[in-house]
Amino acid sequence: MQFGVIGSGSWATALAKILTGNGKNIYWYIRNTDTINQLAQRRHNPHYLNSAFFNTDLLQLSSNMNYVIEKSDVLVIVIPSAYVHQSLSTLNKDVFAGKKIISAIKGILPEKNQLLNEYLADNFNVALAAYFTVLGPCHAEEVAAEKLSYLTFSGLDAAITKQLAGSFKTAFINTVVNTDILGVQYAAILKNIYALGAGIAHGLEYGDNFLSVYIANAASEMMRFLHEVKHEASGVQHNYAASVYLGDLLVTCYSLYSRNRMLGNMIGKGYSVKAAQLELGMVAEGYNASKCIHITNQSLQVNIPIADIVYKILWEQLQPAEGFAVIESLLV
Repeated sequence: MQFGVIGSGSWATALAKILTGNGKNIYWYIRNTDTINQLAQRRHNPHYLNSAFFNTDLLQLSSNMNYVIEKSDVLVIVIPSAYVHQSLSTLNKDVFAGKKIISAIKGILPEKNQLLNEYLADNFNVALAAYFTVLGPCHAEEVAAEKLSYLTFSGLDAAITKQLAGSFKTAFINTVVNTDILGVQYAAILKNIYALGAGIAHGLEYGDNFLSVYIANAASEMMRFLHEVKHEASGVQHNYAASVYLGDLLVTCYSLYSRNRMLGNMIGKGYSVKAAQLELGMVAEGYNASKCIHITNQSLQVNIPIADIVYKILWEQLQPAEGFAVIESLLV
């Protein structure tokens, strides 16, 4: 299988590093030609994970997305969800025909309020059988440092999913396979919202005792929501204590690498949402995700009060201290 990577941020760089570390030659779409030139000359991404060095003999770098797609059998899409539509909207509708797509996106496309698989189905006729996801818990910074991490791959066909996962397995990356292709995506979206809330709590100077109760309740909310999501693999039992659900929630809420926690921390300390985003200088998926989940839940009507309050803080100007006073009364 010939792999192609679309995106050049920290997570894209980490996944490219894993593939080339396994000796895979990859086609890599990077929008900025200066980044391509620097990567080719200096062997590292100058903007993200610049401690991760590449064997450039294994890199086919291009600013032409159509070229990378044409040359690849498997495409790993690693663009922030807010920019997916803008990045892909000019492509021909049949461009992904015969390709396998691995989504490494941890958000909903805000313009469409869709998961990536829904967007690709509507706009490019990509069947769900050709769509796979790769999710954590796995911070890009620890991948670059070659610290033991776990990746979960999901797809409807367990055998093909396992084959794809095998290309990412290394001495420091363990891979797990499941068939909960919709559930894992919603779990990744929700954990970013709860991590943003955990950051707000930290900024408001709540302690570890409160945060542990907060995360336990957030995990329960997530499970309730996922139970309402239609699982394509009917009859399959899903373990919501597994790494891709609870594990990813924990690390995103606690880790100092977490962008969503960083953003929330600034908001809890009194920054406006806009000022916090400018200060962060990176995309925190939980911001748009909170609005998307709020809209989605208008039809599902799942009881997710923590996510509702985080949404109101981010989008309806609810004061963080007032919102968390309500959360205090809800936790069990």
